[in-house]
Order: sequence, then structure tokens, then C-alpha cells
Amino acid sequence: MAQKSPATIGGEHMADPLLRTDNLELYFPQPQGFLKPKLMLRAVDGVSFTLQRGETLGLVGESGCGKSSLGKALLNLHRPTSGTMTFQGREITGLSARQMRPLRRDMQMVFQDPFESLNSRHTVAAIVEEPLIIHRMGDTAWRRRRVSELLELVGLSAESAVKYPHEFSGGQRQRIGIARAIALQPKLLICDEAVSALDVSVQAQILNLLLDIQQDLSLAMLFISHDISVVKHMSDRIAVMYLGQLVEVGDAQSLCNAPAHPYTQALLAAVPQLGSNSLPKVAVSGDMPSPMDMPKGCRFAGRCAHQRAQCIAQAPALERREDGREIACHFWREIPDELP
Repeated sequence: MAQKSPATIGGEHMADPLLRTDNLELYFPQPQGFLKPKLMLRAVDGVSFTLQRGETLGLVGESGCGKSSLGKALLNLHRPTSGTMTFQGREITGLSARQMRPLRRDMQMVFQDPFESLNSRHTVAAIVEEPLIIHRMGDTAWRRRRVSELLELVGLSAESAVKYPHEFSGGQRQRIGIARAIALQPKLLICDEAVSALDVSVQAQILNLLLDIQQDLSLAMLFISHDISVVKHMSDRIAVMYLGQLVEVGDAQSLCNAPAHPYTQALLAAVPQLGSNSLPKVAVSGDMPSPMDMPKGCRFAGRCAHQRAQCIAQAPALERREDGREIACHFWREIPDELP
């Protein structure tokens, strides 16, 4: 389990956050045909959260809920439709590529596919050295030493530098991607499904590597995954996302031990267990609604066993409990969250 961040005590943040989003929205226009109005795919729809220095925030939800779109929006790889993003006290919403370049040193991403994210025509040395060249750090000799240090840090030999990505396994390629991401010693690392394409045994190695690197470099991490058991292992806090919105945010341990939102309960109940699963079985049927045709009320209502008329008619807002947990559910007080 990840160590509790010193920036949070009892769910309350004790310092200005490294990253803050306020009502962030990211819509993609979808053409329907000649003379027909465009539909809007609402990938991220009013998301607000904070991330402290040195903290890991896990972002979890089903495929298609908007997790990866949110991660890319935070780096301005997708330009947000509305809302604000603040990094180290500076608003970065909608900055141009030129304006973002100095900030790239402090904000990096590890992508899902370790093969597609690496240039197959470049050697490992060229791949890892590239960000150092772009940001004009050191001379050639210094950069070569830095590449060797980075490869050693991620568990690869110095001889790996002269090889090409296709000569490595999936886990080794992801190590190369991590080495490139931390080359500039960023303050924020966004891991977008960084282990989902790897074998289970290799996943554990990469997860432990990320935890070690975070501790060594004291960086903050947004860890995006559809697997809540992996997110629990990595995170100080967890944000549960459903159809473009956050439905529950809280301390990782307490959220997983006592999930309050029916969707969080369903995610945890679906985790395979050896022996009996002590979490309440949650009946969830059907698929997520289309992000181009959002329900009027609670977006989870159509799949929720606890739905009532108010859920269909009115969308719930994130409500903060006394313990700091945030929940978007009209009737969370009436839904059991304690384990037997």
C-alpha cells in the first residue's frame, strides 16, 4: 500500500495543491452529416479535484468513462472546452504548445501502449535523450551519462541504450517509457493505464518501480486505471469516475473498505477474490449511456439498484462528508457502506 501523503491529514489538505481543476469540461464535436447540427461527445463534464505535491491520486472507472481524456486535457494535449486548470499556482488552461513547452519539464506522461509510445526507428539512447535535447540540458557527454543513470534507475542495463524498442519485451519497453518520462525530473507524472497492456507478473514489477521512483523523486502522480485493486495499491486517494464525472473521492483505504457510492461498490464487488468476497454484491446491468446523449438526472441511475424518482429527474452534486469523503449520490446516507 502506498504511504499516506504528508500533505493530507484527515482528508484535509494542508498546503496549496500542485494541481487543481475547477469544473473542467472536454467536449468533442461529432458531425452527423450534411446540414445536421453536430452532436457533442462529453468526455469530461464538470470535473473538479486537487492533487498535492508528492501525492498519488488514483483515477478509476470503466473504459469509456473519460479517464484518459482527462489525463490528456491536464497536459493540454486536448484543449479543454471550459473550466480551469491551475498548476503550481499558475492557470494553464488553453495554453498554446509554445507556452506549454517550459512546463513540460514538470509535467510528463507514461502512456498505455509501451510500443506505440516509442519511436521504433530510434535507439533507446535517442528516445531517453530526446527530452534533454529539447530542453537544452547539458552537453553530449553529460546527456549520455544521464541516459545511463536513467536506464539503471528503471532496471535496465547500460547496454540497452544501443538497442531498438522491438528488441525488448512489453515490460522492458514500459521501463524505457518511464525513463523518458522522468528524465527531466518532473513534479507531476500522469500514468495512463500504464500496466494494463502487460502480463500480471510484469504489472507488479512496473507498479513497484513507479512507487520507488515516486519516493526517490518526491513527485506527484495521477494514476489512471480501470482496475480498482491496482489503484488501491498505488494511491493515497482515489477518485471514481463515471461517464465524464466524479462520483466518489476519498482516502484510498477507507474508500475501498467502505465504498459509499453504488458504482464504487460495484467496481469493488467485481474484483476477483480468492475465497468469498466480503463486499456486498451489487447488481449492475447494462452498459454506460452514450456520452453524446447524457441522462437528465444521475448518470448511473439506469444501472443502479437503489434508483428512485429523484435520481431520474435530478443530477446529484458531489457532497462532502464530515470525514472528507465526497460522494455524488442523493441517497448515500441510506446505502450501507460498512463491510460485514
